[in-house]
Amino acid sequence: MKVDLRIGDQSCPASSGKVLERRHPLSGTVVTTAAAAGVEDALRAAQVAGEAFKTWSQTGPGERRAILLAAADKLEAKIGEISQAMAAEIGASGLWGGFNVMAAANLIREAASLTTQIQGETIPTDKPGALSMTLRQPVGAVLSIVPWNGPVILAARAIAYPIACGNTVVFRASEMSPKTHALIVDAFIEAGLPAGVLNYVVNAPDDASDVITALIEHPAIRRVNFTGSTRVGRIIAETAGRNLKRCLLELGGKAPLVVLDDADINGAVNAAIFGSFLYQGQICMSTERFVVDEAVADEFVAAFAARAKDLLAEDPMVNPGCVVGPMIDARSGTRINAMIDDALSKGATIVVGGKADGAAMPATIVDHVRPGMVIYDEETFGPITTIVRVKGVEEAVAVANDTEYGLAAAVFGRDAHRAFNVARRIDAGHVHVNGATVQNEAQAPYGGMKNSGYGRFDGRAVIDEFTELKWVTIEPSDQQYPV
Repeated sequence: MKVDLRIGDQSCPASSGKVLERRHPLSGTVVTTAAAAGVEDALRAAQVAGEAFKTWSQTGPGERRAILLAAADKLEAKIGEISQAMAAEIGASGLWGGFNVMAAANLIREAASLTTQIQGETIPTDKPGALSMTLRQPVGAVLSIVPWNGPVILAARAIAYPIACGNTVVFRASEMSPKTHALIVDAFIEAGLPAGVLNYVVNAPDDASDVITALIEHPAIRRVNFTGSTRVGRIIAETAGRNLKRCLLELGGKAPLVVLDDADINGAVNAAIFGSFLYQGQICMSTERFVVDEAVADEFVAAFAARAKDLLAEDPMVNPGCVVGPMIDARSGTRINAMIDDALSKGATIVVGGKADGAAMPATIVDHVRPGMVIYDEETFGPITTIVRVKGVEEAVAVANDTEYGLAAAVFGRDAHRAFNVARRIDAGHVHVNGATVQNEAQAPYGGMKNSGYGRFDGRAVIDEFTELKWVTIEPSDQQYPV
């Protein structure tokens, strides 16, 4: 698969001629060759986006809505091609590929509906005969940076919402999934977006700092939205802050699922399997810590392990129907194996699964995890999860909150009032009672607390992220002033 940059109305190679290669996580075979943008390409993309903003920002909501609705249809039509690219580039199963495309199409349609919801308000004023109001206006060109793990959903929201609000976009794709991301851009372009409204760049890892810094510093770029690791998010935020540019950051997670002593164990296990092992646990909302009351811990762990044992780890290129595919690369296996060794040396036990072999790893559950183990604190981002046993509600809440992150969480308990009160006390951007931690609906605000970032995608909350609020008055020209 070959991928070019997309700047303005042109598909083009990098100005330097540089390319990057994406290899299959297991075989190491080159699956995509992509043009690797340098600073010169990045600056040109920002300049083109800034010029296109002058006209796109003046379009009416009907035009923007029609193009976005067409983009959703175009994206759905590419479901086979996108799923194939996801399998090759990032080891995604057919389930994850199809889920990404369908959820992204729904998100784009939701973005289309927001074009007529960008509203100001009138404000009472003490000036006789004056009208005071607020307007919401587009901000300019938006830099959108997304990762590889939920490539279609994350790209769609990073493109559709800014465009719905009248902005233009420089979309910086992931070097891990350049073809997948290019196909998403194609859907928007084919839907009729004018030249320069959406620009696609991808860079080699060794050029990332220079390219992204150049983009953030370009005067045409007025907003930055980034989804990725907390470590890189801090760098993005610092660079944007120095340039007085607002960020929307969706960063790491260590999602807890609390199993109370009155939980529906079968229901909790269903949510546990889905939340822990969908796409190999490489989702920012993946359930990485089960906080289980000791009264039901043995029952829950036994049932959870029995289900996890049946999840075979396979290559989606060979078996698209598998649930657990390879991790993004062999380095993930090395990192997770070190966590396992540390946990076992400090008293934890493996209930099911085992260590990784490069990028391949079975569904794994580690029990009797406690503070002081690396795996207790750090993101695993793989097909492995942990059990922390607690006694009572207070300890459960304390352990659920004992993390630097605050993105997603869940609580299982038959007493809905008690479970709801636990949910209220958990520091996370979204918490689900008797549901999985992995959830996303385009009409609901999505984002995190603490080191999981700030700002909200989805729902009407996203309008605030990609518009400016302006105060405007219309006053009598002959009014009197005290001076």
